[in-house]
Amino acid sequence: MHVFLETERLLLRRFTADDVDDLVRLDSDPEVMRFLTGEPTPRAEIADVVLPAVLRDYDRGPAGRWAAVERDGGRFVGWLALQPPADGSTAEVELGYRLIAPAWGRGYATEGARALIHKGFTDLGVQRVWAQTMAVNTASRRVMEKAGLRYQRTFHVHFEDPLPGTEHGEVEYELLRADWAARG
Repeated sequence: MHVFLETERLLLRRFTADDVDDLVRLDSDPEVMRFLTGEPTPRAEIADVVLPAVLRDYDRGPAGRWAAVERDGGRFVGWLALQPPADGSTAEVELGYRLIAPAWGRGYATEGARALIHKGFTDLGVQRVWAQTMAVNTASRRVMEKAGLRYQRTFHVHFEDPLPGTEHGEVEYELLRADWAARG
């Protein structure tokens, strides 16, 4: 197992081709997908598109998406990411997280996000971490805030088949390296 990062309760490791079933279970939960697509991600899409893209990202640079497993017992609880732009650079990365519903409310997303942000700023040359979600996704917004990101803006995107709450817009949060360093 290629461990990228350890926290008090989590190991963040590289995904492998063997993780299809875990990702299908994650993306099959309607509550998990509520603010994302509103529907499950088909198994074929995970196996043929999503997971191969995650694996390719490992060859482009040090940032990417990491499987989150509990240190105690190794249970898959989801993923966390510092997602680089298409060119693989790490100056600006998107913070992301998706956890199985039984892991919600346990602080895993915040714990993992803080550790990734620290690694990004100290080891990966990151200058800006940003994240976005639907304005109505208060749980995700709370994780962003607890991880140190600050609200930047609300914006509206047109969707052909909008999810409930889309009318309230999307929100963007960010944390700059200089601001993170000033907090000590």
